[in-house]
Amino acid sequence: MSSIKKAPSGNHTRGNRSKGNNIGRPNPVLGCPLTAALAAVGGKWKLIIVYWLAEGPKHFAALRRVIPGISQKVLTEQLRELGGDGIVKRQPKGSVPSPVEYSLTDYGQSVLPLVEDVRLWGRAHLERLTSQTDEPST
Repeated sequence: MSSIKKAPSGNHTRGNRSKGNNIGRPNPVLGCPLTAALAAVGGKWKLIIVYWLAEGPKHFAALRRVIPGISQKVLTEQLRELGGDGIVKRQPKGSVPSPVEYSLTDYGQSVLPLVEDVRLWGRAHLERLTSQTDEPST
């Protein structure tokens, strides 16, 4: 039996993300703008994180407070991915161990119209669902 340990399959790096070389995750459908956008901001939490950071920079704990359903692990992963795609900036404040502040980059600000459109569509969708449940069945 070998004594060499393998890294857990979920702990792999994505591309070359050394400092100053932020390349986003690969586009699963080459040349498709929709899959490129979804790779960067898709999923359950990313647009919500961007929405809250649009108010201004926030510490990790503040993000956890405004997004109560997200675990610490998932928030960390999502912030790393958003940072890797150049949407969110991570800035330590003070000496180690220092609190870290997260904010939108200029590029991240470009996602805000999309976030607002999705929010407005979601509100209309909720109203539609509510009106359907309020109607008597025939």
